[in-house]
Amino acid sequence: MKFQQGTKSWSEAVKIYSQPEVIRMLFLGFSAGLPLLLVFSTLTAWLTELNVSRTSIGFFGWVGMTYSVKVFWAPVVDRIKVPWLTLKVGQRRSWILIGQFGVMLGLVSMVLVDPRSSLSNFAVCAVLVAFSSSTQDIAIDAFRIESATDEMQGALAAGYQFGYRLAMLIAGAGALYMADVYNWDIAYLFMAFLMFIGVVTVLVIPEPAYKQNSYFMSLDKTRNKLLDRIIFWIQRAFMAPFFEFFKRNGTYALIILVFIAVFRLSDITMGIMANPFYLDIGFTKSEIAGVSKIFGFFMTLLGAFLGGLSVLRYGLYKPLIFAAVLTAVTNLLFVYLANVGHEMSGLVLAISGDNISGGFAGAVFIAYLSSLTNRTFTATQYALFTSLMLLPGKFFSGFSGVIVDATNYQTFFTYAALMGIPAILLSWIIWKKTVSST
Repeated sequence: MKFQQGTKSWSEAVKIYSQPEVIRMLFLGFSAGLPLLLVFSTLTAWLTELNVSRTSIGFFGWVGMTYSVKVFWAPVVDRIKVPWLTLKVGQRRSWILIGQFGVMLGLVSMVLVDPRSSLSNFAVCAVLVAFSSSTQDIAIDAFRIESATDEMQGALAAGYQFGYRLAMLIAGAGALYMADVYNWDIAYLFMAFLMFIGVVTVLVIPEPAYKQNSYFMSLDKTRNKLLDRIIFWIQRAFMAPFFEFFKRNGTYALIILVFIAVFRLSDITMGIMANPFYLDIGFTKSEIAGVSKIFGFFMTLLGAFLGGLSVLRYGLYKPLIFAAVLTAVTNLLFVYLANVGHEMSGLVLAISGDNISGGFAGAVFIAYLSSLTNRTFTATQYALFTSLMLLPGKFFSGFSGVIVDATNYQTFFTYAALMGIPAILLSWIIWKKTVSST
């Protein structure tokens, strides 16, 4: 699956954003993006106000590792039919709905459990939100890839990012404002209610064509014993997607996987400490909401818009290199902010750089990952890539509070920036490999 470089003018590239496939992804992106901050940075602000230690807050970053291991149940989402529901709405939409209702249940449970008296039970509720959200992500990613051609994946990724970031704005700034005016319980209950936007969207959009592998289906019919069928299903659902990827790419697959693992290492590692950092240097929740969330939202949209256009205009690989460089360098802006302290211009500068780079890198990298999948195994292979993308960053983010407590924010953000160097080097190697093979 290759993206053609330089095949569209800028005006032709912009028109693709009006396609129905792109508009659908905006709403699905909203449904996917809403839960993330509620178990990530918004949750850390809640815990900070409760005077939970920075070390414990850092460990809450491991709740997000649920997104990093979703590959283990992606084959279930890819292959298992949900009784009655799949028959009514289709394979992809049925699993999206299950994830959405699980998120709502988890958010309501977080309100019902008092974190001051039972932090461990509160963490379990947060894990339920993350598990359900990641299940929804598996099905939405498969839906997106199966809904359009490879050439459109950059635009679909940008539309997805638009909705995703809009939801993050609401789950970030909106939740902070509501917590300021009312309380955290009201804020989280309202977020649970907003998940109905995603439910309605799934009920009105069409199911994409779901590609079954006829070879596997024919072999399955030849097995009469139940045990043989179970073993074969496991081979087909869990092992075949990985074997196919390595067979298609050979030893080069290892370079691809390492690149995926380190691409977002820098920004994921620093993300868990962002809100505690803003609060510690003197910004109020309203200031954080206004600049970090609302202003940052528009900067992210700008970055995602430019990222989607860049893929259509220049192909994948040059924008991929630029995205890797931008992600690492913009983390140094937080070192500057830590030095100047409570200064609004410094916050605006850091948020501008971080969100533009995040939006640009997100759109480009989603398009790159989509190009790697075989549509016979869409959900499982894409879940492998995104799980691998998140796992190292989520793991290291768990120690972020330890580093801050032991040193300072300047040291921590410098480390986070340096973690972006491997992604820069590997993106250049991948680009050179692509150039040499064409």
